[in-house]
Amino acid sequence: MFIGQYQTKVDPKGRAALPTKFKRLLGIKAIVTAGYENSLMIVALKDWQAVVGQVTNRGLTLGPARATDRFLLGGAFEIDLDKLGRFLIPRALRDYASITADVVFVGVGNRIELWAENKWREYQKYLKTNISQLGEKLSA
Repeated sequence: MFIGQYQTKVDPKGRAALPTKFKRLLGIKAIVTAGYENSLMIVALKDWQAVVGQVTNRGLTLGPARATDRFLLGGAFEIDLDKLGRFLIPRALRDYASITADVVFVGVGNRIELWAENKWREYQKYLKTNISQLGEKLSA
């Protein structure tokens, strides 16, 4: 299970190195795609089908379901990790997530989120203010 937060930098070629703990769990092949709240989502290749199934089993006749499929699947890239756990973040995804230099890997159970550090700090402020209300909505 992926848990915790790790800050690092993206090199000038657009590569980031996974934290060692995440690298061991992820393996050498993974999928990276656009995520929610302007983050990226990284999933082990072996777990990709299960994660996709969580969000895409809503049928082709529903417009929002098709849009979600396009968002997650249409922008997905298969990545290979090198011996150091580095991978190239595709330019389109770096642009989508506003990733330039400082990034934060966030473990979220069966997936990893990759955030531009400034976006992650903004989102943490939002969570700090709203987490009680969000929890109540989930309980309702």
